[in-house]
Amino acid sequence: MDDFLGLAEQAALLADGQVSSRELTRRTLARVDALESLHAFRVVRREAALAEADAADERLRAGERLPLLGVPVAIKDDTDLAGETTPFAVLADHEPATEDAEVVRKLRAAGAVIVGKTTTCEIGLWPFSESPGFGWARNPWNPERTPGGSSGGSAAAVAAGMVAAAVGSDGAGSIRIPAAWSHLVGIKPQRGRVSGFPNRDPFNGITVWGPLARTVGDAALMLDVLTGSHPEDVHRLDRPVTPFADAARREPGRLRIAVSYRTAFGVPGRLDPEIRLAVERLARRFTALGHKVFPADPDYGPIFMGLVPRGTTGVADWLDAMPNARPEPRTEVEARIGRIAGRRLLPLARRLDPYFRRRVGRIFQLADVVLTPTTAQLPLRVGAFEGAGYQRTQSGVAAACPYAWTWNVLGWPGVNVPAGFSRDGLPIGAQLLGHDSDEATLISLAAQLESVENWADRRPAELVSAGLSR
Repeated sequence: MDDFLGLAEQAALLADGQVSSRELTRRTLARVDALESLHAFRVVRREAALAEADAADERLRAGERLPLLGVPVAIKDDTDLAGETTPFAVLADHEPATEDAEVVRKLRAAGAVIVGKTTTCEIGLWPFSESPGFGWARNPWNPERTPGGSSGGSAAAVAAGMVAAAVGSDGAGSIRIPAAWSHLVGIKPQRGRVSGFPNRDPFNGITVWGPLARTVGDAALMLDVLTGSHPEDVHRLDRPVTPFADAARREPGRLRIAVSYRTAFGVPGRLDPEIRLAVERLARRFTALGHKVFPADPDYGPIFMGLVPRGTTGVADWLDAMPNARPEPRTEVEARIGRIAGRRLLPLARRLDPYFRRRVGRIFQLADVVLTPTTAQLPLRVGAFEGAGYQRTQSGVAAACPYAWTWNVLGWPGVNVPAGFSRDGLPIGAQLLGHDSDEATLISLAAQLESVENWADRRPAELVSAGLSR
């Protein structure tokens, strides 16, 4: 059986009785073990996952059908799973969660088997998934490179064929950056689309949970499963009338696509020429598909004022809630900024939201979608910032990843799509950025692109096998 079967393919095989959930889950666990050197998982639930698979098989034999009944998936280690700790890569005296997070509850309601929790970085701060307490995730396309962060473990698990899809979270690009550097589709939904509960207002509104998958259809299916609000969420949206999986199957129509390479005010960064060429190639592809493609830049203004108070305060809140937390010095500096300045400036950041939405939103008078690079640099080397202080790490990662975080401030949706590879075989990604609550347009456009790019056909299996024995 192909290790790279998709989410929908696995669900269909299970529903038709051509494979059992136990068999799929055993194969998943075997591949996780075989590729352990990638360190995609912080914890693997072997016995619990097999028990969930056996229960799914009984339900399938009884005729029950659910979107993911019996399909193995993974979640990021910032997400509560009953019986497991949620360290978010920080050493502390953690206690196991007593209840599932809302996204886990929705996965279970859809019948999914939770294989484990994936590797991340401390409090999701960086575009790499490394921490001194919980290890380093590696990229299946080149194990000397990071799969990105902070949802890098989820990205590595999907890219290496351990699971067909995984859940990540995105507070400044943490789904889209790993998707870009791991040759995946990653969807950052609209704020309020997917509940973060028990986090009622995750990172003060910039963080959302969403899918990483190898195809648009699988990502859309996962998003449909995750969609929905909790009564205590600060941000809540109604469920879309049309499922996102349907959007992935329909033509987008002729769209206006603005191509932009501008970064937000005050953010340095030189765009790698190979990434620019990859985005330009996709722009030509969209033109050939019949879309109107033209250069135009969003007017970001001082949008960093909407990010910094939210992010630093969020880190402080996470650390302050951990008993006897022992973070890296650079994480503690971020938290200190949050305690001293971030919490004071947070009300101002919230009041500025309508201003930034109006200012940036003017681009949608000209365009339906904005196309940008997802990152400015190719995947970083594993350990590139090991032992670095706060200033060097912050300036380095800001230069590497200046394109994704603005849409977290706005709360609007974005989708990473694979854009090709560098001369050295490293994945490159591009972003499709949309207006308020318009995930469906992005998904439909991404699916049309996939139909001519066929990016899921290219797999890192040989690279993984060659690289892990060293």
